Amino acid sequence: MTLVAAETGVSASELLTIVASRELAGRNTVFAGIGLPTLAVSLASMTVAPDLEIVYESGVCGAHPSHLPETIADAVLITGAEAVLSMPVLFGYVLQGGHIDVGFLGAAQIDKWGNLNSSVIGPWDKPKVRLPGSGGAVEVAANSKEVFVVMRRHDSRTFVEELDFCTSPGPDRALADGGRVRGSGVTKVITELGILTRAGVRDELRLTAVHDGISVDQVRENTGWDLKVSEDLRVTPQPTVDELRLLRNEIDPRRVYLR
Repeated sequence: MTLVAAETGVSASELLTIVASRELAGRNTVFAGIGLPTLAVSLASMTVAPDLEIVYESGVCGAHPSHLPETIADAVLITGAEAVLSMPVLFGYVLQGGHIDVGFLGAAQIDKWGNLNSSVIGPWDKPKVRLPGSGGAVEVAANSKEVFVVMRRHDSRTFVEELDFCTSPGPDRALADGGRVRGSGVTKVITELGILTRAGVRDELRLTAVHDGISVDQVRENTGWDLKVSEDLRVTPQPTVDELRLLRNEIDPRRVYLR
């Protein structure tokens, strides 16, 4: 594949989307959120995962939209979909039934064990910022076979030693609190600096890839814990001409999410 020259001007959103899409190779069913996850699953279905089944929180399963949806309730998701399910069926049978390979989530904070905060920044009773909260994230985190997190910002305020609040616990924290664990929790975190991965229970996130031009020291300086680095650290391949063409011209030509 033809690599993109530096002067092409790949944006952070494009880089995150392309890297996340590549990680979906070999997966079958993805629970996707709106935003960069929507772009990533769309690109993956056109490249590395042509048989990917996309599930949205609105109950749409096997979506085949004619153009990019702007919300999870966008009518474009309904037309041509394999099924449209009620919330009890979607969460009770599809998600809790263990039928989702990958759940895509975002967060305001993440710790080394893959616990996520999307509720508050600062103390619970007097927060600096109040965030949207869980929505379906806690169910996605608990029941997907694995979870991918896409983080636009990689710094010590988002990658923290201790969360201000735990919205979506990973398997280690859930087990410690007497909960049930179905999947591996967060296994991949894709950021503007690189990729962090973990294998599952009792494993912490470690740096396994950096983007071109990013050093290990940069990543560690912007992480709020003593980040471990893989012995097999790699550099992520640059976006290709074909990936950028699909993303810019076919998937999101109106720049709904590629801003």
